[in-house]
Amino acid sequence: METVLFKKENNIAYVTINREEALNCFNYETLHQLQQVTDAIHLDAEMKVVIFTGAGEKAFSAGADLKERKNLSETEVRRNVKAIRDVFTSIAELPQPTIAAVNGYAFGGGFELMIACDFSIAIEGVKMGLTETSWAIIPGAGGTQRLPRLVGEMKAKELIFTAKKFTAEEALDLGIVLQVVETGKLLATCEQLATAMMKNGPIAIKQAKHAITQGMNTDLHTGLAIESKAYEVIIPTEDRMEALHAFNEKRSPEFKGK
Repeated sequence: METVLFKKENNIAYVTINREEALNCFNYETLHQLQQVTDAIHLDAEMKVVIFTGAGEKAFSAGADLKERKNLSETEVRRNVKAIRDVFTSIAELPQPTIAAVNGYAFGGGFELMIACDFSIAIEGVKMGLTETSWAIIPGAGGTQRLPRLVGEMKAKELIFTAKKFTAEEALDLGIVLQVVETGKLLATCEQLATAMMKNGPIAIKQAKHAITQGMNTDLHTGLAIESKAYEVIIPTEDRMEALHAFNEKRSPEFKGK
């Protein structure tokens, strides 16, 4: 059974964690498959946006598979933690914009996958949080680093130290999710965001993502230098000239990602 489903449609990549019976928890095989899919997407120029979600209606992902963990040696635990950290880093570093379609519980590693994406859109009332300290561990897939960058150091400490579970609406107030929608509108809302982005120059989107992501982790002076280099990549592109021609001809541009 494939634990990660992948399809391409209208330049959108859809990635689904396919372990509904286990609340889409991450065992080692799932992490391995997710890494393979992520690597393939990274190299696919036709994929303009990536949407991640979980199978079924109950969970986006409830995190690490604790049933598997209890039977692992310490060496195997280290292997799994490295695998989940590495694959979420790969997702965060995808050149395409990424959207987490949060269709249910997002706890632990599931929450860390969510915040590794550029955008998160969640259904009303869904519960989420970094609950690792209640299991006597810490978020090990980027949670201690990405959450403070979203909500600030003090709030991140509160959420992690207390293992607090909170709703999508609370996450919206904190700036963790972009939008909260009715269950039946989740995928359509994600696709609307994807379509709005895909109308624009794909190279420009990738370079803007690179500049923002890299610049956020440095000082302003270095960030401006990163922005300058990203702009240099865009200047010789056919898409930039196409935008100018389209403006002069009063028509919509036809970008080719070149």
